[in-house]
Amino acid sequence: MTSSSMTDIVISGAGMVGAALACALAPSGVRIQLLEQRPGSLQQWLAEADAAMTPGRHDARVSALNLASVQLLTSLSAWSGVQARRAAAYTDMEVWDGEGSGRIHFSADALHENCLGYIVENSVILAALHEQLNRFDNVELISDVSLRQLSAPDTDGHRELVLSNGRRIETRLLVGADGAESLTRQLSGIGATEWDYGHHAIVTTIHTEQSHADTCWQRFTEDGPLALLPLAAENDRTLSIVWSTSPEHAASLMALDEADFCTALGRAFGHRLGRIEGCDERRSIVLRQRHAHRYAETGLALVGDAAHTIHPLAGQGVNLGFMDAAALAEVLLAAKTRGERWTDEAVLRRFQRQRRSANLTMAAAMEGFRRLFAPRPPVVRLLRSCGMNLTDRLEPLKQHLVLQAMGLSGERPALTRRPTI
Repeated sequence: MTSSSMTDIVISGAGMVGAALACALAPSGVRIQLLEQRPGSLQQWLAEADAAMTPGRHDARVSALNLASVQLLTSLSAWSGVQARRAAAYTDMEVWDGEGSGRIHFSADALHENCLGYIVENSVILAALHEQLNRFDNVELISDVSLRQLSAPDTDGHRELVLSNGRRIETRLLVGADGAESLTRQLSGIGATEWDYGHHAIVTTIHTEQSHADTCWQRFTEDGPLALLPLAAENDRTLSIVWSTSPEHAASLMALDEADFCTALGRAFGHRLGRIEGCDERRSIVLRQRHAHRYAETGLALVGDAAHTIHPLAGQGVNLGFMDAAALAEVLLAAKTRGERWTDEAVLRRFQRQRRSANLTMAAAMEGFRRLFAPRPPVVRLLRSCGMNLTDRLEPLKQHLVLQAMGLSGERPALTRRPTI
């Protein structure tokens, strides 16, 4: 094994949340090492991402970025890189009860905003963040590795990491941004509460007969929610879908050929956009909810999916992860400015206090929505539809709901706030 070397911060995971955290911390001059299982360099990843970004070809995995996440990417100088590639602004949301008559329509015009958010391919977001990381000499990428061992903190709060290639690293702070199956979380002994939603999500890109009209469309059925999301493309009839349904139904849909799948999708969507004229390769993803029992301890913090995963029905997963990254960066930089030892558990718990309650609240809301639209007796379906229609008519309530989804209500980290004039 190679000898141990000391670094300020190790971030395990160079995905969207880990890369955003590195971008937020790098200007302070702290030495950062990014660990990533994927082989290659930042330059190679950028070249591959941009080469794959051809007309008619889209990443199956997309994110619905709210305006707080857009502001974070703007603060990190990464939003211009997203826009230079491709992003689809959506101005409206149409949500309806597939088993009843309830509907809610949200509009940016009602809020005097240009849009409600953006649908962006994950590969585009990642390329823009990696492009920024490439500018910093104090950020080192260690690729094609994963964590193998993690020591307990010493008296100074430092931890020693052993990587899969045998390299040893000593760090003042380890941040787990390594996804839902986080090795950081597992090796640290932090437990998590988790359960299976009983849903698989089918994701792909589709092509419709009619325009998406810059609208996110979502139909709730008793099998699960079906979302159609507009994509930036050479036409206004290209969308990404997230179809959450039972494992059995998902398996049967995955077994269909393209024509039969498009027919089934059109029927499930009520033909709102005419015929489904084609789709790209489909992927099926198992959906589970997880929540770490704690986000921080001495010399260690968890962010993004390493700390929590929720149902994708409201598209809030990556937005919560970005808020984690912004909050942790803010806590660490403030502690550094005050001369505090920012790896102490007392400092890191400030981050945990900020984010754990917000993430639990969102997780509870998503679970409530999921259960509300589970199979119900006719009288409950009637009340559900009446409630949706009443909400649609109560503008103050509707605006409160959409402002929360846009990330524009409540306290949030400074990096995610719009500059005041």
